[in-house]
Amino acid sequence: MDRCVVLVDAGYLLGAAASLLAGDPSRSRVTVDHTALITALRERAEAETGLPLLRIYWFDAAPDRRPMPEHRRLRVLPRVTVRLGALTRAEGRWVQKGVDAAMHAELSELARNRACADVVLITGDGDLLPGMMTAKEHGVAVHLWALQAADGDFNQSEDLVGEADERRVLDREWIEGSFSLRESSSVFPAPGSGAARQEIAKILAAPPALPAALPTVVPAVVRPAAAEAVPEAPATNGRPQPAAALRVVPTPKDLAGRVSAVTPITPVANGLANGHTNGHTNGHLAGGPVLRWSSDRGWVDRPAPEPSVTAGDSLPTLAQLTTAEQRWADREEDITTIGGDAHEVGQVFARRWSDRLGDVERLTVLWPDYPRIPHRVDGELLRYAARFGLLAHKDDQIDEHDRYAIRAGFWKELAARVPGGSMVVDD
Repeated sequence: MDRCVVLVDAGYLLGAAASLLAGDPSRSRVTVDHTALITALRERAEAETGLPLLRIYWFDAAPDRRPMPEHRRLRVLPRVTVRLGALTRAEGRWVQKGVDAAMHAELSELARNRACADVVLITGDGDLLPGMMTAKEHGVAVHLWALQAADGDFNQSEDLVGEADERRVLDREWIEGSFSLRESSSVFPAPGSGAARQEIAKILAAPPALPAALPTVVPAVVRPAAAEAVPEAPATNGRPQPAAALRVVPTPKDLAGRVSAVTPITPVANGLANGHTNGHTNGHLAGGPVLRWSSDRGWVDRPAPEPSVTAGDSLPTLAQLTTAEQRWADREEDITTIGGDAHEVGQVFARRWSDRLGDVERLTVLWPDYPRIPHRVDGELLRYAARFGLLAHKDDQIDEHDRYAIRAGFWKELAARVPGGSMVVDD
């Protein structure tokens, strides 16, 4: 039949819209104009497929499969059919059951009965892949629609993306035509908002409040004052026992709170002017007690090793230079163009990094440290390579050959782009 059908995973649609508009996937953060939404879906589907709409199937979950108010509003709209799965509580969170299975069954049945020529799927769940494949085998063209992701990355299964016949992205402008932020009457700022982050930052930045009466040095035994009443221990054989002394042991948190943030830690002036300490110093240093290593030679101070910092470590990472639109384009290129060879992966990463940095002259600071890649960039490079199945565990060991090939490709690409690279990097 020359008609189109739209299958909507409501959990994906509403959650992705809330993430984009409110920064929170909770559906309660947004208000939906269901009439406008259904109208927009119908018009977009008919324009994309060039076919009249048969029906929109709305798949959602509800407690005991009983329709909620929004479901009642939807199912009375023209050309809309609501299918409900179960919403159950598991480990403190709500989990929907049966929604994916219902979508799979409906998609397969529509294709098998040749009820439509094109199907539009609005979902991100890879569990729908078998149903998509069944529909294609029966001659149905499958259109996969995604909502623009809040972080600019994919919010759909890559298997679905690879199997779909056509793909579209519903951008923010389209979403804002039917969705709006829900006004909250709460006096507290919304999670993820700028006000909330500022409040949290103030709380975290506030110094810990210590009791005013806390002494700078807590004695091992604290005896109660004479004016205070000391409870006596229960009598034994008719004779009262003396009250036990109260022992107060400071915690590591107490010790750390007494160390002045501005007072340099120097050895106590007890004849050890050269900075060495031994077992007779009792671990007391100016500015407060500190924790130190112990050994068979007594207490030995271990200064923290200074990190090795190079000029290349000041360069921005690829993630810092990449916009949301570029991230989409990168993932598209990774899926459709990049073969996954380790050497090629390193070259692609270096090409994107150098192109987005703009001024390749800044990369000349890397040559004195060759073949060392700046730590942050190297970690980002290896994480990118892991998308292609590289660096996988083989015989319980990470394949070092792939690591060398990835980094070699990285340096080879930079050598062709950055002045002075051909004199440093050997082929």
